[in-house]
Amino acid sequence: MLLLCGIVLGMASMAMQSCSEAARDDRPALCGNWAAMPGNAADFPAEESFYTFTEQAVCLFTEETNYRSSLSPFGIKMVDRLTGKPLHLDISDLPMKRGVTTNRNKFVLGPSGSGKSFFMNHLVRQYYEQGTHVVLVDTGNSYQGLCEMIRRKTHGEDGVYFTYTEEKPISFNPFYTDDYVFDVEKKDSIKTLLLTLWKSEDDKVTKTESGELGSAVNAYIERIRADRSITPSFNTFYEYMRDDYRRELAEREIKVEKSDFNIDNMLTTMRQYYRGGRYDFLLNSTENIDLLGKRFIVFEIDSIKENRELFPVVTIIIMEAFINKMRRLKGVRKQLIVEEAWKALSSANMAEYLRYMYKTVRKYYGEAIVVTQEVDDIISSPVVKESIINNSDCKILLDQRKYMNKFDQIQALLGLTEKEKSQILSINMANHPSRLYKEVWIGLGGTQSAVYATEVSAEEYLAYTTEETEKVEVYRLAEQLGGDIEAAIRQLAEKRRTSKT
Repeated sequence: MLLLCGIVLGMASMAMQSCSEAARDDRPALCGNWAAMPGNAADFPAEESFYTFTEQAVCLFTEETNYRSSLSPFGIKMVDRLTGKPLHLDISDLPMKRGVTTNRNKFVLGPSGSGKSFFMNHLVRQYYEQGTHVVLVDTGNSYQGLCEMIRRKTHGEDGVYFTYTEEKPISFNPFYTDDYVFDVEKKDSIKTLLLTLWKSEDDKVTKTESGELGSAVNAYIERIRADRSITPSFNTFYEYMRDDYRRELAEREIKVEKSDFNIDNMLTTMRQYYRGGRYDFLLNSTENIDLLGKRFIVFEIDSIKENRELFPVVTIIIMEAFINKMRRLKGVRKQLIVEEAWKALSSANMAEYLRYMYKTVRKYYGEAIVVTQEVDDIISSPVVKESIINNSDCKILLDQRKYMNKFDQIQALLGLTEKEKSQILSINMANHPSRLYKEVWIGLGGTQSAVYATEVSAEEYLAYTTEETEKVEVYRLAEQLGGDIEAAIRQLAEKRRTSKT
């Protein structure tokens, strides 16, 4: 023991002597080690320090501080952009508990090729695996591989992929409820749908038109409640408007002028959705899509995205079907993801519906995620700013180099600080050459933000990829293996690993 104390005292004496002999300091390592011990910082030689500016000094911190994982049990797996260290990140629940955000909604912006769809697949899969009910409205087959994986994993019980085709179009019944309960929000959503059927994007809806249509919806609901022999559908609603409501309008003591509410014009415009019309299938479904029992559902509507009549109607009905089912799932996380289909809702007439949808989603333990790649669309649309961006406390941006010349507009629109701008413009600028990943910026409530890496296994990469040649390779091999896409992915992933060694 005495010998050990003597050795320690001897080392201390040598270290202090070396620290004091700055002029002939030939033992910097010993001096530095001594000063690094707890309580010895005062012995660090002044000759080894220097003054600098704060900006330069903080650049040295990047190697000294690692990102921390969230303490929340819920979250997604990301990666530290500098070290490659896996991180557990909660961007939904923990920020709300801490008061950083007031909702779980998210806005995602990334140009084509930035890894936007790849990141969304990564996020959606992990949310699904933690019990979330996911409904996606897609226009590019971005989630086909993941959906098929889930379908096979659950033996067909989950992973439902609806594709709109001429032979088998998607059909709905917005007037159907199994218990004949129509709350105020349900009635308002039906009214908004009917206004969308009637009015074009450029037509302004007056208070009288909105009020009369709302009254008609309410009266029709009372009718089908009183007489259960009437099948709730658009067909019977149209007949009620054409026969009963139009007669009631004509008999009123206080007349409604056609210039205020032109019911004949409305019936003529909506005729194509009534029995015998070209879109009579759309709102008169006899089979109601089960969004309640299925936890992963994709609506692929790419084939009608250029149809200005069908696209907004189908998008709204899908969202309404999601909200209607969402009310019945108590205490279960729900997630609605709308990819480029949000453009169908960007007219001024849709602003109120979007605000209603965001409010309802938040109330029922859900979150709405809007994903876009066209910066011009969000810059030019006040509806997007007022109804989507302002109601999304979590903002996710990917590589913005393509929009470098427009980024000042994006910064103003999203309310980004200079620090956040610098973080975003640093994305993918200094990626590690030996690692395959893309970076993503996540901002929460305007107070917390950081850049993370999306780095996954070879199997995950092949499941998420939207690269056409890679998707074809996966599906071709899956076909040879009897449709087993998981086995195909495993084989291709192993082949890639083998080729690298």
